[in-house]
Amino acid sequence: MPEPRDLPAVLQMRVVLTASNYREAVAFYRDGLGLSLLAEFSNEHGDGLVLEAGHATLEILDAGHAGWVDTIEAGGLVGLPVRIAFQVTDAQAAATALVEEGMRLVAPPAVTPWNSLNARIEAPDAMQLTLFTELS
Repeated sequence: MPEPRDLPAVLQMRVVLTASNYREAVAFYRDGLGLSLLAEFSNEHGDGLVLEAGHATLEILDAGHAGWVDTIEAGGLVGLPVRIAFQVTDAQAAATALVEEGMRLVAPPAVTPWNSLNARIEAPDAMQLTLFTELS
């Protein structure tokens, strides 16, 4: 068994869903399933919201907004329908530690327009992970 490492704490895990039909997905998860609204955003790139699901959150983005986030975090359109985001106490340290463990760095940490430091990593199963630290 590998030695335990001193890593930044994970504060939250968020499943990020890129929905081909954003309104239908929102109606199902928010209205049908009854998940509580935590945040909602809209800009020229598209729409998104964050829903609370007990101790987890589900983020739904339309394709335009997902493409914009991919461009900010990964330098271009990745186009994966599901990504997992982990809020950590130090995105830079977490990304460095995971790369040292053999994970692929998709994009180095960068400050986003929503004031967080985000890095993109590819896990061994090809799932893309966003590691983010809120800067405000």
